[in-house]
Amino acid sequence: MQIPKGKKIYFSSDNHLGAPTLEASLPREKKFVAWLDEVKQDAAAIFLLGDLFDFWMEYRKVVPKGFTRTLGKLAEISDSGIPIYYFVGNHDLWMNGYFEEELNIPVYHKPKEFTFNNKSFFIGHGDGLGPNDKGYKRMKKVFTNPVCVWLFRRLIHPDFGMRLGHYLSVKNKLISGDEDAKFLGEDNEWLVQYCKRKLEDKHRDYFVFGHRHLPMEINLNEASKYINLGDWISYYTYGVFDGENFELKKY
Repeated sequence: MQIPKGKKIYFSSDNHLGAPTLEASLPREKKFVAWLDEVKQDAAAIFLLGDLFDFWMEYRKVVPKGFTRTLGKLAEISDSGIPIYYFVGNHDLWMNGYFEEELNIPVYHKPKEFTFNNKSFFIGHGDGLGPNDKGYKRMKKVFTNPVCVWLFRRLIHPDFGMRLGHYLSVKNKLISGDEDAKFLGEDNEWLVQYCKRKLEDKHRDYFVFGHRHLPMEINLNEASKYINLGDWISYYTYGVFDGENFELKKY
């Protein structure tokens, strides 16, 4: 994709809307919607790298209540012709067609490669990648198992299912990652190690992830960079690629 002159690509991650409650997260949601309203002026594309919601479970005929401002703004931007790409995170694994059908936003469950202005990007949420983190990896296999998901949707009423999911998303450290929200040192950052291993097979200019809740820019070698977008809870940071350079900014 060639970015038109004067346009930019924007990246955002980890809003966790609904946490700790819908009421408490409303000011953060309004701030995020204001950001979307600003960036649409010169956006060639917008990438949302997961955990937009603190818990999101879609049933066949039911989606979570709330987040009307965010969903409405995404619909408006998508309808205007600006492409939006969504990568599920560890809190919103259970998307099931709503974004594609209602908002015309493609949803990805694994990292994906893109090329913008001859710069290669490897983009994803970042959960379960790299060495270690074995407890979460085992849990994710259960969470994404088709039988387990089918049983949850069929046997648990949405009212109870949403309460249970929200409770676990806050209380379960394997899901919430609260104990992991500090810089571990480059040698202990699992996503850094993952990116370095990916470079052994193929060059990428930028690896862009969320999940860690920390704004980070780390040079993997002279030509490749790992970027973590931070979050919209403590940092309100986002990424911008202007066709030549990538920059982390604070809103």
